[in-house]
Amino acid sequence: MSAPTQTKPRTIVPFGPQHPVLPEPIHLDLVLEDEKVVDAIPTIGFVHRGLEKLCEKHDFHKMTQVAERVCGICSFMHGMGYCQAIETVMGIEVPARALFLRTFWAELSRVHSHLLWLGLIADAFGFESLFMHSWRVREKILDIIEETSGGRVIFGSCKIGGIRRDVADDILRRIRRELDPIETEFRDIASVFDQDPTAKRRLRGLGALSREDAHALGAVGPTARGSGIDFDARKLGYAAYPQLEFEPVVETAGDCQARCSVRIREIHQSFDLLRQAIDKMPAGAIEVPVKGNPNGEYMSRLEQPRGEVGYYVKGDGKKNLGRFRVRTPTFANIPALIHMLKGCEFADVPVIVLTIDPCISCAER
Repeated sequence: MSAPTQTKPRTIVPFGPQHPVLPEPIHLDLVLEDEKVVDAIPTIGFVHRGLEKLCEKHDFHKMTQVAERVCGICSFMHGMGYCQAIETVMGIEVPARALFLRTFWAELSRVHSHLLWLGLIADAFGFESLFMHSWRVREKILDIIEETSGGRVIFGSCKIGGIRRDVADDILRRIRRELDPIETEFRDIASVFDQDPTAKRRLRGLGALSREDAHALGAVGPTARGSGIDFDARKLGYAAYPQLEFEPVVETAGDCQARCSVRIREIHQSFDLLRQAIDKMPAGAIEVPVKGNPNGEYMSRLEQPRGEVGYYVKGDGKKNLGRFRVRTPTFANIPALIHMLKGCEFADVPVIVLTIDPCISCAER
C-alpha cells in the first residue's frame, strides 16, 4: 500500500493595490507554496471613474477632453484615438499637416512613457540612480512637449478635425537638432539595462511568455512583441505613419529582458520617426470646420506605448454620443500577466508585473 502524497500548504497573500514598487493600484491575490507563486487572482475595479458614462452629459466635442483623461501618460493618444473615430463617422478629412503633427506628438508621448517605465523598472530592482537618470532624460522630452503643445502630460492639442495649435517650422528644425544629444544621453542609460550583470539577473529568464501563449491570451504591445509577435497597430496606416518608414520592434525570448529590450529599441525608433516627421512636414492648414453631429458607429485602433487601444463610438445624429467605449492595452495584457506569474518566486512578482507597464486607471474607466 503506497503512502499518501504530501501536499505543501498554500497561502494567499494580497499584493497591492498599495505597494512600494507599484506605480498603479493593481490588486492580485497570490496563491503561494512556500515562496513560489502557483496562481494569481486579479481583482478589477479598485478604481472606477465612470468616464464612459460621461458621453450622456457632454457633447461629442467636449468628450475629447474626457478621452485625454482616461490616462495621463498616454493622454494625447487617447484623444487622437477618439478624434479619429469621430472623424471617420462624420467623413471628415483631416489636413496633412495636422496628421503629421499628431504623429509628432504621439511619438514624443511614446518616448516619455517608455523613459518613465525604464525608471520604474530600474527602481524595482534597486537602481535608484538609474531611475533618476531615466527621468532626467524624460524631463527634456517633456520640455519639448510643453513648448509645442502647452502642456507637459495632458497636451490638450488634439481636436476633431485637426489640432488646436500649429508649431512653427523653425521651432521644429531646432527640436530636430536637439534630438541627437538627447538620444546620445539615452543610449548611455540603455546600455546599463543590456550589459549590467545585476540587471540581467533580475530580468533574464524571468516571466517567460511564449509566442503561442501570447497569441492565445491576446497580449498586445511590447508584451506581445517581446514574445515574437510581429504586430504594431501603427502599420495599420493611421495619421502620417503611411508616409514614414519603420518596422515593428520584435524580440523572441519572451522574458522580462525581452520586453525591456523592445521598449529600449522603440525609443530609438521613435527618435527616428520624429526626425522623419519633421523632415517631411507639409505646409498648410491644421484643422477643418466640423458641421453637424455624428451619425453612425466606428472603432478606431492605434498603438499606444503599452499596446493597441480601441476606441468605439456610436452616434445617432445628436450632439451627445449614444455609446463611448475604450479597450485599453493593460486590460488586454492582464491574462498574459497571470500566466507569467505562475511558477515565479514571490520576490520577482513586482518586476514581472511592471514589465507589462500596467495602467490601472486606463483599464478601469
